[in-house]
Amino acid sequence: MNFRTDSPTLSSMTNDPTSAHAIVLAGIPQTNLSLFHKIRFSVGDPTVYIQLPTGKRILILRDIEIARAKQSARADEFYSNADFAPESGLSGDRETATAQALAECLRRNGITQVTADRTLPLIYAHMIEHAGIKLACDLEMGIMERRAKDETELAHLRNAQSITEEVMRYACELIFNTAADKDGQLVHEGTPLTSEHMISLIDIAFLQRGASTPHGSIVAGGPIGSDCHHRGAGVLHTSQPIIIDLFPHIRATGYHGDCTRTICHGEIPDQLAKMHAAVFEAKAAAQSATKPGATGEDVHKAAINVIQDHGYSFGVAKETNPDTHTTMAHGTGHGIGLDVHEPPLLDFKGPPLIVGDVITIEPGLYCKSIGGLRIEDMVAVTETCSENFNTLPTTLHW
Repeated sequence: MNFRTDSPTLSSMTNDPTSAHAIVLAGIPQTNLSLFHKIRFSVGDPTVYIQLPTGKRILILRDIEIARAKQSARADEFYSNADFAPESGLSGDRETATAQALAECLRRNGITQVTADRTLPLIYAHMIEHAGIKLACDLEMGIMERRAKDETELAHLRNAQSITEEVMRYACELIFNTAADKDGQLVHEGTPLTSEHMISLIDIAFLQRGASTPHGSIVAGGPIGSDCHHRGAGVLHTSQPIIIDLFPHIRATGYHGDCTRTICHGEIPDQLAKMHAAVFEAKAAAQSATKPGATGEDVHKAAINVIQDHGYSFGVAKETNPDTHTTMAHGTGHGIGLDVHEPPLLDFKGPPLIVGDVITIEPGLYCKSIGGLRIEDMVAVTETCSENFNTLPTTLHW
């Protein structure tokens, strides 16, 4: 099977009515978010989107979903697999049958070449090429469209972040309303408060607000938080940093929130206070650098320059480094929307930012002897600068 990546641009294909090119996206919209973004219709069964050279948009999906799709899906014509059964008949396997129907629909419309995006499942690629139709992969198809959030998407993301902040406030206030026992363990309702229990309470709080946590949450206290993506484990203690990173999925819209706060119950160690000052300043510098035309690398460098000016390192710690070595081990942030992690990256080689990009800005510092500290806000790129969707404090004490 030969997948080419030197495909013509979408505009050159669709503006020429004599071209035999078509655009195809396929998969299950509930999980293939590029397909969902294109059609704005969620369904848990195999679905095909075809854009013919004339611009006509065809949707092939399960027959019982057609009436619902006609009410909201972004397409012009709607068909079931049976409408495009090949002479040999359709498979009894639903996904195979949908791929067969795709190939037959292309054949009947005289399509000789297809361009698909990076998410096309192999079964659809196989059926396209088995039908003698050339297939090319456009690695950038749909990327810019998903990055440039429209007003509806911006509203969904503001709402998602508002819900995320509600639960973040609940979690932080719960921790600060606990007492510490003689061993420094935080105690909630008579028992030691653990990361696992906090994560369960956070899950419930999101469910009560119409959200879920399919990727989990992070509540990492003490030295364990020096691993920036450790979920957290064991009893939480006073006078230690506690990273709380929440990134829920909002069921009604499909969009995500993403917010991190680091708090410290009790006395704040001097080392932690200095780390916090550096990260707070780095986040402010990164947001100041966020504007149309600036690159993800520009924003990243603004953050790490501050980190280094404070005397800290950048890069993953080496095994030979002492436990007191303190470093920012990751990029400054990422795009967010239907996925928690989307383009663009705020990192080296990060692309130019565009109006409608919604990104997280999340510098952090990590030290094996004390733990980790990260602050994360969600920011939209506007015509002139940026808009921060967050309102919660970023202080260590609440």
